[in-house]
Amino acid sequence: MPQTHQAEPAARFIPAAKPLPEQIADAIACRSTPLSHLLRLMSALQAEGGNEALRLRLRARIGAPLDA
Repeated sequence: MPQTHQAEPAARFIPAAKPLPEQIADAIACRSTPLSHLLRLMSALQAEGGNEALRLRLRARIGAPLDA
């Protein structure tokens, strides 16, 4: 059966990604951030050649005990 109307894809709202330092700050502040996400952020920071102070904060959060 031939189609008489070609539907266009619906426009979707895709929020702009936050800058990496802001993503890291949010992840450090949220105690429920999964370790896998923290490690991905660390990898992205290293690939970007990022801020040493930010890397140290993220590394401290990765190694922090869950009840800290």
